[in-house]
Amino acid sequence: MFERVISLDTRKFVQIATLTSLGIALHITEAYIPNPLIVLAPGAKLGLANIIALVTLVLFGLKYGLLVNVLRCLLGGLIVGSVMSMMYSVSGAIVSTFSMWIAYKYLSRFFSLIGVSLLGAVGHNIAQLVIASLLINNAHIFIYLPVMMLVSIFTGSFIGLTAIYVLKSTNIVLQR
Repeated sequence: MFERVISLDTRKFVQIATLTSLGIALHITEAYIPNPLIVLAPGAKLGLANIIALVTLVLFGLKYGLLVNVLRCLLGGLIVGSVMSMMYSVSGAIVSTFSMWIAYKYLSRFFSLIGVSLLGAVGHNIAQLVIASLLINNAHIFIYLPVMMLVSIFTGSFIGLTAIYVLKSTNIVLQR
C-alpha cells in the first residue's frame, strides 16, 4: 500500500514536471516566432504556452495550474526574457489562471474551453495593463485595451480549440 501512494505521488510529480517543461518549451519557441502584428498590436503574442496552462487546469485543478503557469513564466522568462517581461508574464498568468479556473469550475455549463480560454486571455491582458500603468504611473495606457481585446478573441479561441484537441487526443474525457 505504501508503494502505491508513492507511485501515485511520483506519477503526479512527473506529470506536473512534464507539463511545466512543455510550457517552457512553448514559451521559448514563441519568443523566436516573428510577429506579423507588431505594427498593429505591439507586444501581442499567440500565447502557445497557455495551451499547457489550460490543459493543466482541467486535469489537475487550480493549485497545479498556477504552479505550472507561474514556473513556466519565471523559467521561460529567465531563458528568453527580462525581469520586466517576467513581471508582465507572471501577473498575466496568475490572473488568467484564476479567471479560467472560475469559468471552468463554476460556469462550464455556459462556457466551453474556448470561452474559458477567452476569459483567461482577457484577464491576462488586463493584468498586464495594470502592471504597465503602475510601472509608468499613467492610466492612459488602458487606451490600448480594445486592441488587446481584439487580438484576444483570436488567440484565446486558438488556445481553447487546441486545448480541446490535446485533451481529446490524449483520450481524456472532459467532465462537467
